[in-house]
Amino acid sequence: MKDILFEPIAIRRLEVKNRIYLPAMHLNMAINFEVTDQIVEFYAERARGGAGLICVGFATVDEHSGTLINIGAHRDEFIPGLRRLALAIGEGGARSAVQLNHAGRYNYSFFLDGKQAVAPSAVPSRLTKETPRELRPEEIPAIIDAFARAAGRCKEAGFDAVEVLHGTGYLISSFLSPLTNKRTDAYGGSLENRMRFGLELMRAVRGAVGGDYPLIVRMNGNDFMEGGIGRKDLQAYAQALVREGVDALCINVGWHEAPLPQIVGEVPRGAFAYLARGIKELVAVPVIASHRISDPGEARELIEDGMCDMVAMGRALIADPFLPEKARTGREKEILHCVACAQGCFDHIFKLRAVECLCNPRAGFEKERAIERSPAPLKVMVVGGGPAGLAAAAAAGDRGHRVTLYEKEDRLGGQLLLAAAPPGRREFADLARDLGAQLAARKIPVVLGCQVDEALIEKEKPGHVILATGAKPLRPPIPGGDLPHVVQAWDVLAGRARTGRRVVIVGGGAVGVETAMLLAEKGTLSAEALKFLLVNRAEDPEDLYAFATKGTKSIVVVEMIDRLGKDIGKTTRWGMLQALSRGGVGERVATRVAEITPEGVRVEAGSKVELIPADTVVLAVGAAPEASLKEVLERKRIPFTVAGDALKAALAYDAIHAGFLAGRAV
Repeated sequence: MKDILFEPIAIRRLEVKNRIYLPAMHLNMAINFEVTDQIVEFYAERARGGAGLICVGFATVDEHSGTLINIGAHRDEFIPGLRRLALAIGEGGARSAVQLNHAGRYNYSFFLDGKQAVAPSAVPSRLTKETPRELRPEEIPAIIDAFARAAGRCKEAGFDAVEVLHGTGYLISSFLSPLTNKRTDAYGGSLENRMRFGLELMRAVRGAVGGDYPLIVRMNGNDFMEGGIGRKDLQAYAQALVREGVDALCINVGWHEAPLPQIVGEVPRGAFAYLARGIKELVAVPVIASHRISDPGEARELIEDGMCDMVAMGRALIADPFLPEKARTGREKEILHCVACAQGCFDHIFKLRAVECLCNPRAGFEKERAIERSPAPLKVMVVGGGPAGLAAAAAAGDRGHRVTLYEKEDRLGGQLLLAAAPPGRREFADLARDLGAQLAARKIPVVLGCQVDEALIEKEKPGHVILATGAKPLRPPIPGGDLPHVVQAWDVLAGRARTGRRVVIVGGGAVGVETAMLLAEKGTLSAEALKFLLVNRAEDPEDLYAFATKGTKSIVVVEMIDRLGKDIGKTTRWGMLQALSRGGVGERVATRVAEITPEGVRVEAGSKVELIPADTVVLAVGAAPEASLKEVLERKRIPFTVAGDALKAALAYDAIHAGFLAGRAV
């Protein structure tokens, strides 16, 4: 049977070889608006990987529509760089598009030489914490013309299509929303008036590129903003765009200010495809579904079920640029799936750093971290089957070394399996599986249940050893810390320790927060049970909400500093803390644990002393490196590298990158 994911599709006159669309993503890789070698290599790799249509950007339309690290399309001097990028994508076998955008109220005055950002109305932005300036009527035609001129430059540069961003809270969508558009002229008030700016803009863009050139709009299916523009009005807008000559619609969700998680692991895969379906049923142009589509099987199902015509796979192709080609050639087991951690992509955006990836250490370093075969292959022992060891073994194998990985437990994954325990984090276990599959694809032997010691090293006589033996949890010198009801968070996450009804978690970093999330779910309705009760109208929806969020345990997290989750990325931290609040988890910040007693935990906050009752006390106070084999290797003069938590306890992101670099360096 023909694979629907790899059936060609036409967008106006443009034939795309498959249904996989790489949507525009912030990369922060441009310099002074110029396309860099880093951008070219990033997209060229994904073109070689088999994506059908690649959209770059966003690209700016004037000096104030973005930042210096956005791709520029607002001056003719940027055309040569754009042309080089379009050529690289085409040579890789993909079609190319550029997304044009104006950040509007989401731009920071810092990037505008202290000037205010512009918007339809002077409504403060919760994202920037600034208030934009209302556009004067005479300024609007100039912005519309800027979009049209930028589109013309992109066409001149050789791109196959242009996309315009009409969503996510940027300028065009802020005209659409009654929340941010308080105008009383022809561009405000009724839905028809609020649509006027976007429709006039697309009319001007069409005029600049000609009647036969493909135009795409990326728009929200729902903005998920209280008082904003909802699903029904956006469906009407989609129909108006098609009447205006738009050739395809890419449907995303939410604004950056929206209180709903949109891209992280707690969002079920494909959860927002219903929004694409709602628009597809009303228009006769291709509709592209977006957000949390990470696997070819899920993508096929969405298309086959009539939810969409194409799928946008953005971060999925950051994690594995060759996902499309692996799917096309029957090698789906070798795909390295995105885990929706947002650590290297969105968190880097907020830090003004170039995009990287937890799963793929080569993302953003396609040229610098290319692996060359070693002229003198060695016998390499990798000790430890956690994230660092798995990444190291694959990289050393790609160098041509004879690699064997040893793991003392009976399964691979290490702390990835602990990270997968809380709700919304199960894909870390998928990552452990995927990393193991990379070794299988390379035919690298794996020995499980094997504790490497001096005798084994003596027997194997390796030319190099990579120590990726991880870390062990700390037990702080707290009086009462050795009482029987005191357990380690790692043991709770691994299911090795049971907890009572009243739980105090000592330590409010990532591990403490994740443990609290796991325990707060105990006794709540499962998704399956919730759907059963809902569709059968067995209970009032408000009661079902309570049953789905309120568990059976009383949980308090105690943290010495003044906030929880200090080591959690900005993209995911707010959602995790929201989950704790929803689950009724208590917190004591800026609080020191003075003593653990049989009755509970005695804490001090300033001059206040409190006993928090507890049946179980969970320690989540950090970890220390475990690299005891280092002494043996030094004594035997065997070259070795220490990688990951065995060198310094950190995040999975750091472990995978360190392991890759260690394996590449052998």
